[in-house]
Amino acid sequence: MKIARIETFLFDPGTAKNLLFCRVETEDGLHGWGEAYVTPGKEPVIAHLLEHMGEYLIGRSAFSIRHTAQVLFEDFAMRRASLDLLSAWSALELALWDIVGKHANLPVYNLLGGASRGQVKVYANGWSSGTESIAQNVERALRVKGMGYTALKWDPFPGPWRSFIHREDEDHVVRYVKAMREALGPDFTLLVEVHRRLAPMHAIRIGQRIAEFDIGWYEEPCLCDNIELVAEVRRALPMPIVTGEAIYSREGFAQALAARAADIINPDICNCGGMTAMLDIAAMAQPHAVAVAPHNYNSTLVGLAATVQLSAMIPNFWIAECFINLKPACDEIAMQPLTVADGFVDLPTTPGLGIDLDVAKLRARPYRDMGMRGGKGLRHHSEEFPRKHYQVAATRTGY
Repeated sequence: MKIARIETFLFDPGTAKNLLFCRVETEDGLHGWGEAYVTPGKEPVIAHLLEHMGEYLIGRSAFSIRHTAQVLFEDFAMRRASLDLLSAWSALELALWDIVGKHANLPVYNLLGGASRGQVKVYANGWSSGTESIAQNVERALRVKGMGYTALKWDPFPGPWRSFIHREDEDHVVRYVKAMREALGPDFTLLVEVHRRLAPMHAIRIGQRIAEFDIGWYEEPCLCDNIELVAEVRRALPMPIVTGEAIYSREGFAQALAARAADIINPDICNCGGMTAMLDIAAMAQPHAVAVAPHNYNSTLVGLAATVQLSAMIPNFWIAECFINLKPACDEIAMQPLTVADGFVDLPTTPGLGIDLDVAKLRARPYRDMGMRGGKGLRHHSEEFPRKHYQVAATRTGY
């Protein structure tokens, strides 16, 4: 079952970034879908990487997933990993699992050991607005609760991301968290996102001040590049600490686990190497008594479907992320969208990842240049990024 064609799609969901999908097809006509994690402004960069990596897959067996990953790491990346490279490979890897599942006529979770649960709990993200007041965002949060979600995540910090902040910014965070707790009630789970922005002195003081509001977790308080900073915060605070959104390799997670830096890790299946790598990372975390709450700033199609498959299998799963602002556009291009009800996703029972995309509808919403964005100084290419097909034999060295 050899790989014959790979096509990439940059899709505009009408939100803060484009989404990047790929479609891998075999010589006998089976196809699989993958998705790469992208950040605003770098979508064409990762699409370009994905296309060139795809050349290495043509003519290879769709079953040879781990070996192909090693070929790309050795020959294409020259043993240098990065977020962009791993995001591109994740898309290809997930598409291969989708193909293998369809070939076996089984959901991916049944190929890889079976499900540990019948539903996957998700929390809502993508619901708040940084341009609106606390009161307006509390109203948004109440609408999320009305949709049936019992947990949500948001970043309550004002202004640009800076390691050192003023006391009035700390006070804003405390007011915000307090207002959310009072509005949503004692049983609703509040997950506080910090986006790696703080020095430990700020992260600890703010954590101590908001602890009384029963915070479900405190995510990425400091840069994980120096993982001891995160570990310092964890030792000082009573609520669960999360890290992993900005860690992309098994080696990086091994260091975080060894440092006892987190109670929960949140790797992303679309940027850490796909299904295989996520299973490895979850297995590493289990003997450390560390839970896994998959990050998923991806579509509610491929990214969410792959996350649900993974979450169904691992015994140390906690909760998964769902960007609810992406769902309307994703539902439009889905052959059959995933159903999220009362904060849970039922496991797909169809073969592969359990989803399929309408290519014509996908092409109807191509890459959108976002221009300058909100003072962050990001400028994007104005042209639509081209899609390509690969149908040539790949060059491989030593394999």
